[in-house]
Amino acid sequence: GDSTFAAAGGGITVADQWRLTANTNDGTNDVVTSNWERNDSTGFGYMGSGISESSGVFSFPSTGYYYINLNAHFRLVGGDYAYCDIEVTTNNSSYTGVSRATAVNLTGNDEEGYSGVAHYILDVTSTTNVKVKLYTGSMANNSRLKGSTTINLTSLTFIRLGDT
Repeated sequence: GDSTFAAAGGGITVADQWRLTANTNDGTNDVVTSNWERNDSTGFGYMGSGISESSGVFSFPSTGYYYINLNAHFRLVGGDYAYCDIEVTTNNSSYTGVSRATAVNLTGNDEEGYSGVAHYILDVTSTTNVKVKLYTGSMANNSRLKGSTTINLTSLTFIRLGDT
């Protein structure tokens, strides 16, 4: 009852959520650089200093182990297979895909909605060098990630699990 166990492992001290505010990366195989906002829906609250974002690059307020959840909502044209990767850098320079959310429209119908998820546990050993961004691939013309300013469609959730 005195939170000794939470203090021993560092405990959850950061929890935050970001989402796309508008459709993006239409037919684009590239980093998702724009239309990000911290969730501001009714009742939302983030814990700690929160995650910061600049041009699609997410930075961490403190070191530790972070659980990252990506919920990618796609709008795909008929026959398209698309993906959205969580990419990580540990040197503030080169990024590597570490987890992938995928979706495919096998119906042949245009403009169908699909969701994909990706999860990752990241050891943030440096708040300067360890960062995260999203990358879309195999996006046909008119296929895109969906976003909204009022509800989470494509979103990222970050939870600091404990000390590194």
